[in-house]
Amino acid sequence: MSQGVTFLGGGSFGTALSILLANKGEMVKIFDISQDVVDDINNNHKNSKYLKNVEVPHTIKAYTNMKEALKDSKFIVLAVPSHVIRNISKKLSEFIEQGQIIISIAKGIEEGTDIRLSEVVSQELPSNPVVVFSGPSHAEEVSIEIPTTVVVSSKDMKYAKEVQDLFITDKFRVYTNEDIIGIEIGGAVKNIIALAAGISDGIGYGDNSKAALMTRGMSEIIRIGLKMGGKRETFYGLTGMGDLIVTCTSMHSRNRRAGILIGQGMKMEDAVKQVGMVVEGITACKAFYELKKKMAVSMPITDVLYKILYEGLEPKAAVYELMTREKKDETY
Repeated sequence: MSQGVTFLGGGSFGTALSILLANKGEMVKIFDISQDVVDDINNNHKNSKYLKNVEVPHTIKAYTNMKEALKDSKFIVLAVPSHVIRNISKKLSEFIEQGQIIISIAKGIEEGTDIRLSEVVSQELPSNPVVVFSGPSHAEEVSIEIPTTVVVSSKDMKYAKEVQDLFITDKFRVYTNEDIIGIEIGGAVKNIIALAAGISDGIGYGDNSKAALMTRGMSEIIRIGLKMGGKRETFYGLTGMGDLIVTCTSMHSRNRRAGILIGQGMKMEDAVKQVGMVVEGITACKAFYELKKKMAVSMPITDVLYKILYEGLEPKAAVYELMTREKKDETY
């Protein structure tokens, strides 16, 4: 089997990573259900829907036929939103071969089961190794080779090291970390905090407010992450603090952009429509709101964000609720 790579999903991050690998000389294919996306990649060498003004290398081929796209690929990258990971894994099970390595770049947990996405994939594809891929890495910057660092993990680290070798370049540094739980939870919860930070910006609050949200947001990431079995030091690394910084401060962040619109008074559904891409923080907020109740974990930012998104609480009223809670010691 060749060292080919197939991306399932032609969104912004999948496309950016495919460009990175094609520029390394890897054989890269993209599967997408949209004929328009596939035609744009094959005919115009662009992905205008998701990654504007970036040229896609001529060597990258796109397909609407999954079986054809998977042929001769050692690595399969699940570049789809978290809520479709199970369905795409089930579909993949019809065509996958033994030895093909699954790489999950989605961030979240499965709503209803409360399990991590790597566990979802492993349930559907028990004979294939799964590697998770996370860290502060906006597609818009990866695609134009702005220096970036990420982290990979797996239940069997020999596969994580293969993925490290696959992606690493002098502009894209890849670390390994054995704490697969911490990697996945840090990457998921930070989207909740980024959405809240965007709402703060949309209201018109300043740096003090954002610093408070990010700092106390880190506390929520750590509390739920430790409860689920992650290691504290992981959350101070790329997939926790690093990802939190980039998603809370950058206009590349779809979570922050959606939050800004909601803070300005737009309905959640309309904000998502205007952003034009999946806003993972919305799904993550609902999933972790239910999970933290079951696990008795304090996550006050997640609580008020849930009320804004799903119960109609006004953003300024949510801030008041956060600011007037009972007094506590910071390290509580």
